[in-house]
Amino acid sequence: MLAAVLPLCFVLPLAAQVDVEPDGPLFFSPTPAGVEISGTSNAGEGARVEIAIGEASATTTAGAGGRFSLAWLEPVAPGRYAVTITVTSPAGEVGRATAELLVESNHRLPRRPLVVQPVDVTVPERPAPAEDFVAYTDRWRVPQPEYEINARGSRFDPYNQNKWKGDFPILGDDKFLVLTAVSDTLIDFHQVPTPSSVSADRPGSIDFFGEGDQLLVQQNVSISADFYKGSTAFKPFDWRIRGTFTGNLNYLDVRENAVVSPDVRRGTDRDDGRLALQELFFEKKLKDLSAAYDFLSVRAGIQPFSSDFRGFVFTDVNLGLRLFGNWGANRYQANLAFFERLEKDTNSGLNTLELRDQRVLVANFYHQDFLVRGYTAQWSLHYLKDDATFILDRNGFLARPDPVGAATPHEIEAFYLGWAGFGHVGRLNLDHAFYYVFGDDSLNPVAGRDVFLGRDDVDVRAQMVALEASIDLNWMRPKLAVFYASGDDRPADRDAEGFAAIFENPNFAGGGFSFWNRLGIRLAGTGASLVNRGSLVPDLRTSKEEGQPNFVNPGILIASAGLDLELTPELRAVVTANYLRFDATEVIDFLTFQDGTRKEIGWDLSLGLRWRPLLTNNLILVGGVAALLPGRGFEDVYEDDSTLFGAFTNLTLTF
Repeated sequence: MLAAVLPLCFVLPLAAQVDVEPDGPLFFSPTPAGVEISGTSNAGEGARVEIAIGEASATTTAGAGGRFSLAWLEPVAPGRYAVTITVTSPAGEVGRATAELLVESNHRLPRRPLVVQPVDVTVPERPAPAEDFVAYTDRWRVPQPEYEINARGSRFDPYNQNKWKGDFPILGDDKFLVLTAVSDTLIDFHQVPTPSSVSADRPGSIDFFGEGDQLLVQQNVSISADFYKGSTAFKPFDWRIRGTFTGNLNYLDVRENAVVSPDVRRGTDRDDGRLALQELFFEKKLKDLSAAYDFLSVRAGIQPFSSDFRGFVFTDVNLGLRLFGNWGANRYQANLAFFERLEKDTNSGLNTLELRDQRVLVANFYHQDFLVRGYTAQWSLHYLKDDATFILDRNGFLARPDPVGAATPHEIEAFYLGWAGFGHVGRLNLDHAFYYVFGDDSLNPVAGRDVFLGRDDVDVRAQMVALEASIDLNWMRPKLAVFYASGDDRPADRDAEGFAAIFENPNFAGGGFSFWNRLGIRLAGTGASLVNRGSLVPDLRTSKEEGQPNFVNPGILIASAGLDLELTPELRAVVTANYLRFDATEVIDFLTFQDGTRKEIGWDLSLGLRWRPLLTNNLILVGGVAALLPGRGFEDVYEDDSTLFGAFTNLTLTF
């Protein structure tokens, strides 16, 4: 058996010579093919180790703790060998030691330990810093290698490294500034039922409904500044200040009078503009809860907030105070948010600086991997307190209260209890929500006063259910969905059973591509809307931005089938077919002085395209076409079964 031990240990960083220590031996152990050589070097992990036995040599790399091992695949015959061990540290410092190995036979060990002779350490001369080294003030300014695939950033380049986009600190080594400019251009042409008004725009307009063609052009330009202390990834902000100014220009052209203004002398078109402070908030981290970046923070000011996954109840950018955080390595998240809402501008939908006397309190809790991995559950409580107010919108129409029935200022107090979920079970993607709302409306305009019971208020009790199931098949995602919002089948009693949200923006059943969700449709002969832009629920309020929730409404049932297609890395298509049906039509009969309105609204067919030619969000072009094929119920209300069309294009440029 061949075995030999060479006590040696290298001390490289500052030593002038290689020290010989007995606790760092070099081991020779026989193997079927030759000899295995192993040992330890003080040069540390990553050091290059070259071992020469006689004229032959081999190289290996030291692992953790400086340990190295080398398999010598040749038998070592009896004899006397000069062994040289050369170690090069990761810093470039070199240590070398030699020893003489005497192998008397394949079965005899050396009679005494081998002595390793120390030699000088060769330390490469350090080059001049100005020629070969670049000093870095922090880890953010490490330059990219000079490869063709890398592009040099500049202050005018929003994609590559840019000091004004948060890629480098603006102050010190942990304070960053992100400047963002967004241009959003919308061109929207659509057809919706439009009354011809008593003072018609064209002679001979004897029918109640006139021409419904409408053209909307809207331009938004936003400039945001986001200044924060912290890191650029993973770690929550230590503190943060963000502000956004938005300018809006909009133009509306219609075919009938009394659409852009109740004053028919204003004609059939309107142009308007608005400058708004859309965001301004301060965020501060209160406490680190764990080493896994769990935290507790507070945010105060005009801020964005969505209370659930799909925006069914409350999604807004408004004035509020929010306490939020997570724990359990981000498995659990919670929000407690209070909003004293600002009024919205009528034509742009942007914030004004006037309070609207409406308060919203939201508390929600998220649990990731609830019951099964990949599924996140959410439980929430919403509280709404909407004071009695009287207001005309920017165009001169009555916004609050609703100009139907008992048009008297009234107060609403409502609680929403909700359970929502998002994720997957195996290959099946699931998205669902259930909300139950209860409360009190001091004088609902549709229900009116009850002189027999001697009470004006109504009890609110309504519910909403949404469910979507889909599966991913390579580049396709087929999906089925159902949405239900309860309706009120007895509008004059003291129970308000129609579901209405606070300020919703649902991305469901086709989202903004669908005709029903995208385009607001006015209810004939009233000042209310059957459904508002950016909503699924026909809640009969004047507008989503300025009106009050109305819990005496017809409700709706939507059955949806859709297909998401990733046609190319740049192009995505969304195809959706929705069947719409009222839950109850007694409210519509009551407001339109009709009887026996049927429930079928019709079919909503839509196609949407999203194109990102640069594979980034710096340039996005979105377009869509949609058609509403009226059913018998829609025909009963609007006296026409002609197909309604809508088409739009939306260009977003982001710097």
